[in-house]
Amino acid sequence: MDDKDVIKTDLLIVGAGPAGASLACFLAAQGITGIIIAAAAGTAETPRAHITNRAGLECLRDIGLEQECLDVAGPSHHMEHTRWCRTMAGEEFARVYSWGHDPKHKGDYESASPCSHVDLPQTLLEPILVKRAVHCGWTLRFKTRFVGMTRPAPDVIISEVYDEVFNKTYRIQSRFVFGCDGARSQVVRELGIPLARKPGQGLALNVLVKADMSHLVTNRTGNLHWVVSPEEVDGPPWAWAALVRMVRPWTEWMFIFLPAPGADLKADAMDATESEYVARVKKVIGDDSVEVDILDVSKWWINEIVAEYYSDGNVFCLGDATHRHPPFNGLGSNTCIQDAFNLAWKIDHVMAGKAGTQLLDSFSRERQPVGVEVITRANQGLRDHVPWQRALGMLEPDAKTRHQILAEFDEPGENGQARRRGFQRAIENTSTEFHGLGIEMNQRYFSNAVFQADQGAPPPPPEDAVRTYQMTTFPGRRLPHAWLNTRSPGKRLSIIDLAGHGQFCLLTGPGGHGWKDAAAVVSESLGAEIKSYAVGWHQDYEDVYFDWARRREVDEDGCVLVRPDRFVAWRSKAMVPDPVSRLEAVMKSVLSL
Repeated sequence: MDDKDVIKTDLLIVGAGPAGASLACFLAAQGITGIIIAAAAGTAETPRAHITNRAGLECLRDIGLEQECLDVAGPSHHMEHTRWCRTMAGEEFARVYSWGHDPKHKGDYESASPCSHVDLPQTLLEPILVKRAVHCGWTLRFKTRFVGMTRPAPDVIISEVYDEVFNKTYRIQSRFVFGCDGARSQVVRELGIPLARKPGQGLALNVLVKADMSHLVTNRTGNLHWVVSPEEVDGPPWAWAALVRMVRPWTEWMFIFLPAPGADLKADAMDATESEYVARVKKVIGDDSVEVDILDVSKWWINEIVAEYYSDGNVFCLGDATHRHPPFNGLGSNTCIQDAFNLAWKIDHVMAGKAGTQLLDSFSRERQPVGVEVITRANQGLRDHVPWQRALGMLEPDAKTRHQILAEFDEPGENGQARRRGFQRAIENTSTEFHGLGIEMNQRYFSNAVFQADQGAPPPPPEDAVRTYQMTTFPGRRLPHAWLNTRSPGKRLSIIDLAGHGQFCLLTGPGGHGWKDAAAVVSESLGAEIKSYAVGWHQDYEDVYFDWARRREVDEDGCVLVRPDRFVAWRSKAMVPDPVSRLEAVMKSVLSL
């Protein structure tokens, strides 16, 4: 292989899923492009991830992709409930409000973000991301597999790749490599990054189905339906329970079949003929008039795995390459997108000479702890369903015992009351999956890319950090959302829309114009632009609901400095004698200058 087989680029992204494609989009928004390779033949053929939460959608909003996603996503009201039932057409055991629709939680969700949860299958998300990346100048090569790499110099990485179309191996020379190549990441293996593994929870079976159930959902609205036959003991080993997930309303569905908890099934125990899969799907539906067409069958391991670190020199790994977990709480693709959003501005600032290379060290320091939280929560979300299974008697191996337990539910006396109360408590135990605003929004960053030295102790976490989103401007936390407007009202905007877009942002208020002047001076001296806005009475923007006044945690003449990823970099309680010197020192620290 000679030099003519070497392609040169600054950036090589391995993988075109949510992590890789979104990273390309975020970089392209700053005018940075390169090469993406993907072993797959194209974008996702099966839905895989589907819940796009507020935190994930905020990232796409930053580069103008929110509306394109909303145009194809299942709307929020289709996600109103999660249900427990005997069949899709039959009797219902319970239901809960989900994804922010509970009247008790709606205000929390609406105050947290200008975005809403939507159901956006990966089959629809990936084409949006890939199209944007390619149209903005990225070169994308499908059916091209990453083989390995060498690093002959600090800023030189030679990646060997194999093109399946031309049956040819060639090399790509780059300054950076991004391993976004999924759960079997070759980049992670090449780097030898240790993976912290906890015992998995077995296999699951996905059966993608075309089936028009429109007539069934009129009174059963929801995108997740647990379908169980508590008294059944002799069903297929792979179909102890089914979670029926809406893919496209209401004609395409994913039937996720789960074996009994603790069942140590081999992969071939999940195999069946197509007619057997169809028969089981029809039994779960419970309406023989519904025609069933099997589109795809696949198996997957329920993992609890996180990489111990995410980067090695100029090689960065993100997405499923670094955190692997079941889909409970809908955190998968959202975490991939947020990994990319965190990394993109840092790459941009380093490549443009606006930051020192040590800024890149903050990526792993900030995102790896998030990965630990995510895989822990997602697996606990699955375990949280065991109590209702036990309450219904589903964990009893004996059919007679199961029937006895179910019969007691109908008794008016103490036994019946105890059964019903236990089941109610067990269903309520699952609410951390469907109302997990805290786990979605409470990321906490402690790294060289935030300035906390003058801030004192961070606020203690909320008592229920999974459900409760803690709004704070403490450095390393997400910029709180607040609706703003102009003095003569126009279309309202969120304060988060003032921040982001690849630039730092400084927010102050009446009496804080010295900070705005300082931002202009420091932007010029460091070459890293800081946009600045005053919010409040007769300022650039009006705090019409006074939400920002309640959430900013600084005085009117103080300031909040926000990073390009909309996380707070630093704040000052009030004006200081020399705002230019103070702001410049903070920016140099955050940017590792």
